[in-house]
Amino acid sequence: MAKKKKSIELSEKNIEFTIEKISYKVIRFYPSAMTLDVMVSNENGVKIGVQTIPFAHATKDVKKLIKPN
Repeated sequence: MAKKKKSIELSEKNIEFTIEKISYKVIRFYPSAMTLDVMVSNENGVKIGVQTIPFAHATKDVKKLIKPN
């Protein structure tokens, strides 16, 4: 049976990226599912909430910072 990897807490690294006027702040990374928990804010800075997005949807510079290997 495969070993399940634990989540990696990234909130203290302050990793942020923007896609189509929506800002995402990375909270944690789940290597087993290759997903990110992110805090979502609109262009006015109003927090929308926490969402889970696929790791592949993050920008290239964010992927280099997280390094899932």
